Amino acid sequence: MLKKNNINKEILKYFIIFSLIILFLLWILQILLFKTFYKYQKISDIKTSSKLIKNSINTNNYEEVLNKIAFDNSVCIEMNNNNYDLLYSSTYFGKGCISSLEKSYRYKYDFISKQKQEETYELINEEFNNTTLVQALKLNNKYIFINTSLEPLDGITSLIQKQLIVVSLLIYVISIVLAYYISNHISEPIKDINSKAKNLTKGNYNIKFNEDTKIKELDELSKTLNETTKELSRTDELRRDLMANVSHDLKTPLTMIKAYAEMSTDLHKNNLEKQKEDMNTIIEETDRLTLLVNDILELSKMESIDEKLELNKFDLIKMINNILDKYKVLEETESYNFIFIHKDIKLLVEANENKLYQVIYNLINNAINYTGEDNTVTIKVTNKDKIKVEIIDTGKGIKEEDIPYIWDKYYKNKKKHKRNLIGTGLGLSIVKKILEEHNYNYGVKSSSKGTNFYFEIDK
Repeated sequence: MLKKNNINKEILKYFIIFSLIILFLLWILQILLFKTFYKYQKISDIKTSSKLIKNSINTNNYEEVLNKIAFDNSVCIEMNNNNYDLLYSSTYFGKGCISSLEKSYRYKYDFISKQKQEETYELINEEFNNTTLVQALKLNNKYIFINTSLEPLDGITSLIQKQLIVVSLLIYVISIVLAYYISNHISEPIKDINSKAKNLTKGNYNIKFNEDTKIKELDELSKTLNETTKELSRTDELRRDLMANVSHDLKTPLTMIKAYAEMSTDLHKNNLEKQKEDMNTIIEETDRLTLLVNDILELSKMESIDEKLELNKFDLIKMINNILDKYKVLEETESYNFIFIHKDIKLLVEANENKLYQVIYNLINNAINYTGEDNTVTIKVTNKDKIKVEIIDTGKGIKEEDIPYIWDKYYKNKKKHKRNLIGTGLGLSIVKKILEEHNYNYGVKSSSKGTNFYFEIDK
C-alpha cells in the first residue's frame, strides 16, 4: 500500500512539477525552436519590406524611405541598374548581410540578365558561411535586392541561454516559496476542519468551525458542518430525552400494574369489588403500554420503510363523528366539551382512510392534553379551494421559538415530562409523517389563548 502524503507535501509536489514543466517548455521554445522561429520572422521581415518598397519607390526621397524600411525590419537593401552598377545601398548593414561590393554573385546575374520581375533566393553567404535569404524585385528598370541572414549570428542565442539559466533558477526558487506559502494557506484551514471533525465523531458538539477562511468552498464546508453540528447536538439531546421519556412512560404503567396486582392478591383478596377495580386499572395501564409500543413501532415503520400510499374515497364528516364517539366517556367523566363545526353533511375526500383517521385522532388527543381549564376542543372543517381541517384548543399556547420543533418526538414534554391524559407523546411525529406522505400542507398557529393545528386536503 502506497504511503499517503499530507496536503502540504502534495501541493508542494504538484507545484514543483508544474514549475518544471513550464521551465521545460520554455527551454524547448527558446533553445531548440529558436532558430526555426528566427527564420520564420526573417522571412516575414523580407516580405514586409518588399511590400513597403513597392509602395514607396516612386517617392522623391526614396533613399530615406528605404533606409527606414531597412532599419525597421533589420534587412539590407541594394539597388542596381542593368549594368550591375550600385545605385543605392541602405545605411543599415546587419551582420550576415551580403556586401554590396560582391557584384559577382550569380543570383544578381541570373535575375538581371533574365529580366525577371520578382524572385526569391536562398543561398550561402561565403563571408559568414551562413544561410541568407534574398528577395529580388524589378521596379521602374531598377533592380532591388533585399537580403537578410536566416541564422542568428550576433550572439543572441548565447545571451538567451545564459539569461534562461538565471531565469530558470529564479522561477524554481520562487515556485518553491510560493508552493510552501500556498500549501500552508490552503492546508491550515483544512487541517483545522479535519481536527474538529474528529472531535465531532467523538460526540463533542461544542465545536465551532471557522467560516472565514477566505476560501469559498472551505467556508461553505464549514457552514455546512456548523449546521450539521447543531442538528446532531439537537438530535442527540432529543435521543436522550426520548429514552428518558419512553422509559418513564414504560415504568409508570408497569409500576401501577405491579402495585394493583399486589393489592388485588394481598389487600383485596376477599373484596371482589375492589379486585374488579384493581383489574380495571391493570387493564387500562396495559392498554396504555400497548398504545405506546404500537406508536413506537408505527413511527419506526414509517421512518424506515418507503411504502406505497394507497388512496380511497370516504366521507370525512362521518369519520370525524366516529372519532368523537370515542371521547364521549371524557364528556361524561371529565366534563370535556367537543365542538364540531362544519357545513357539509357529507364530504368525500380521496386519501388513505386509516392514516388520515390516525392524524385526526392524534391531533384531538394532543388538544385534549393541552386545552385550557374549560376543557374545550374544537374541530372545524371548511370547504373552499381546499378542504381545511382545524383542531383547536384553549390552552396557554406554544412559544414562537418552539413551533419549528413541536413535531419532534416528545419535544413538548422535553423539560417537564408529564403523563399524558390521552396518547403517548409521539402523536405529532406520526401526524407529520402521514401528512408529508400525502403531500398535504400543514402547520400550527398559536397564541396565549390557544393553539390551532391544521392541514389542507386537495380536492
